[in-house]
This record gives sequence, structure tokens and C-alpha cells, in this order.
Amino acid sequence: PAATALPANESRCGEQILSYGSAEKVVIGAALSLITLLTVAGNCLVVISVCFVKKLRQPSNYLIVSLALADLSVALAVMPFVSVTDLIGGEWIFGRLFCNVFVAMDVTCCTASILTLCVISIDRYLGITRPLTYPVRQNGKCMAKMILCVWLLSASITIPPLFGWAQNVNDEKVCLISQDFGYTIYSTAVAFYIPMSVMLFMYYQIYKAAKRSAAKHKFAGFPRPEEIEGISMNGVVKLHKESEECTNLSRLLKQDKKNISIFKREQKAATTLGIVVGAFTVCWLPFFLLSTARPFICGTACSCIPLWVERTFLWLGYANSLINPFIYAFFNRDLRTTYRNLLQCRYRNINRKLSAAGMHEALKLAEKPEFVL
Repeated sequence: PAATALPANESRCGEQILSYGSAEKVVIGAALSLITLLTVAGNCLVVISVCFVKKLRQPSNYLIVSLALADLSVALAVMPFVSVTDLIGGEWIFGRLFCNVFVAMDVTCCTASILTLCVISIDRYLGITRPLTYPVRQNGKCMAKMILCVWLLSASITIPPLFGWAQNVNDEKVCLISQDFGYTIYSTAVAFYIPMSVMLFMYYQIYKAAKRSAAKHKFAGFPRPEEIEGISMNGVVKLHKESEECTNLSRLLKQDKKNISIFKREQKAATTLGIVVGAFTVCWLPFFLLSTARPFICGTACSCIPLWVERTFLWLGYANSLINPFIYAFFNRDLRTTYRNLLQCRYRNINRKLSAAGMHEALKLAEKPEFVL
């Protein structure tokens, strides 16, 4: 018995349990609680906005609701247990049975969030490159099928450890996802590397489409200074030339009005998706690089990575669930307006306000000279 006794701050697989002072616990607890609460609040705003505001109940926004539900699940079903574990130094106190349940919830919710971001990027790409045919296919049933596939694929990653292919690392003090080599490669590829590759490819395609549109949208019909100087001073000829130029300019503006609208939409989609992909990569890439390398560095029995490094990268990944609602709200005027009204407790006539704001914006765009672009 004396030979098998373990130090109080060490688990069976040798992972160190950290010891925090009172001040450190207060700081860590406050920071993790703030992240959790902001994640819950932000994603609840998205769900409430889309579900209860008529103008936002569009098939394209169903994916954003699915993303918000996945991120909300991370905040409610995963973050509290990780917070408690980190607050007491990394020791798992919730038992062996719940360890498997917790790992399954963690993997399913985080993977669903990542895969939904991937599907959103594909949806944006199709909407930009096929503006005539895609809206016909973009209906509620199609979106529901895609969302169902995302959640089923996310859940499938958690099945192998539950049925014996790869057992999770689980002793009295440590709860860690399976470190089996094959399972690690499979889970990280499906949950991160493949979706990230797809998102980067979609962003590149949208960027190219926006760049091509920018090259096309040049007004060749504006009179050049040398042409103006060469116009005869004869009153009749001058009047005739000015009339032709005005007619030509008006015709060009009408022809390019639709193209400029498409160009603006492509630019906005490229900017939004670029920020989403950038934030996603910054948040999750360190964690998944560490997760992929860990079995090859430490073996399959347990982790030899310093606990503070693991937890920092893990919470950086969870932060992606916090910033997603605010990224989409920043680029979506209707979401911003709805957030503002909900936070100010102005529940009445939200739909009417959004319609009035949309009409006002359309009138401003109609009055603005297009050639300013």
C-alpha cells in the first residue's frame, strides 16, 4: 500500500494538480464566469431574435440559430464543469461515469459549432456564385436537413469511446478524451481540419468573386477632361454633346445598378466570412494542434502537457462560442437593431421598426449617387 500511495497533488497518470491561493481563485473564477455568462447571453439573444422577430425568420438564418444553439450548449453543458475543474487546480471531481458523458457533450457541442460555421461558409458561397438558382433551393426543409446532418456527424465522433474502440483517460483525478492514435486523427480531422480547409477554400472563392466584380464595375462612360476641352464652343453642338453625355451616363448607371448591388453583397460576404474564418482559426488552431500532437508526444496513457497550457488553449477555443454572435451582429443591421431593442426592453413593434429602418436605408441608397463608388 505504501508503494502505491500517490502524492496529494498528483493523479495516477502523473498529471500535476495545481494549487491556487484565495486571490488566484477569485480572479480565475471571475474570468471564467464572465466568459460563460457572456456566451449564454450573446447566443440567447441570437435565438430569441431569429425565433421571435418575423423579418429574421428566414431559411438562411436557421444556420445561425443552429450555431447559436451549439455555442449555447457549450456554455451551459460544458463550461460550468470545466470552470469548477480549473478552479480547484484541474482535478476531476465528478466521477468516472460522468466523465464519459461530459467528454461526449464537449465533443458534440464544440464539433457542431465548428461544422455549422463550415456549412454557413458553403451557404454564403452558393448564395454569391449562384444568385439566381440558389434562392429557389434555399428553403426551410433543405436547411433543416443540413442542420440535422451537422448534429448527427458531430454526435458520431463521440460514439467510438462509448463502444470500446478508444477508451477515455479516466482515473480518480483526471478526465481526458481518448488518446488512441487512430481515434485522435479521426476526431481532429472531422471536427477541425476538414471544416477549416473547406472554410478557407470557400473564403478564397468568395474573395476571388468579389475581386472579379471590382474589376468589372468601372464606369467608362464618364467624359474625360480632354474630351470636355475639345468640345466646340458652338452653342448647339455643345448642348448636343452634353445631352448625349447625360443620356449615356444615365443608361450606364441603370445598367450597372444591379451589378453594383451584387458587388456590394459580395464584398460584405467576403469581409464577414474572412473575419469569421480568421477568428475561428485563431481560437481553435492551437488547441487542435496540441490535441493531435499529444498522443505522439506523451503516449496513449495520459497527458504530459502542462495543465495551464492545455487549459489556456481549451478556453481560447471556447471563446469562439462567445464571439460568434457578436461577429454576425456586427455585419447584420437587423440583428444589431433587434439586439438593441431587446436589451432596452423595447419589445413592442420590433418588426415594424425593422421594416421602417429597412425602408429608410433603401431610400438613402436610392438617393445616393451610384457613381460615387
